[in-house]
Amino acid sequence: MGKIKVEECGIEGLKVVTPSVFGDPRGYFMETYQYLDFKEAGIDQVFVQDNQSSSVKGVLRGLHFQIRYPQDKLVRVVRGEVFDVAVDLREGSATYGKWFGVVLSAENKKQFFIPKNFAHGFYVLSDEAEFCYKCSDYYHPNDEGGIAWNDPDLAIEWPLIPGTDPILSEKDRKWGSFSAYRLAAHDQT
Repeated sequence: MGKIKVEECGIEGLKVVTPSVFGDPRGYFMETYQYLDFKEAGIDQVFVQDNQSSSVKGVLRGLHFQIRYPQDKLVRVVRGEVFDVAVDLREGSATYGKWFGVVLSAENKKQFFIPKNFAHGFYVLSDEAEFCYKCSDYYHPNDEGGIAWNDPDLAIEWPLIPGTDPILSEKDRKWGSFSAYRLAAHDQT
């Protein structure tokens, strides 16, 4: 191993991954993903899809999750900086409803591993950000769920730009509360 450093986040399964970066005056090189290194670090996943998005400062995307086809995700930023958040939606988990946030940037090169059954979102801190993520299942357009980014029960401490509201998609403005999610999840069992 030795090519990646893995930090636990206080919520089982969540991990912050920092790759080894080899640099000189010409620039740098790093492996962003190598299956055997990740497996040795306890992240034994097969990823089937890579996605990339671009967002401007103040955009907040989330909190999203997949309902019937949950995905493990490995997320990183290749340009700019975001505050990235995962919320534990695993019923019966000791940390159910708890969140963890980490700053991901092109500069720090950190990655965030988010297991299945977590809600995920991010807020753009830089003028622009390009966000990349690997998924362990394919995108199913009719399988999206979400929770309001500002739900008071979750009490996520977003580092919002003072005096401004986050820029949200129409879909992200309509997500319900965490308590409504809990009731709906309980009714399905």
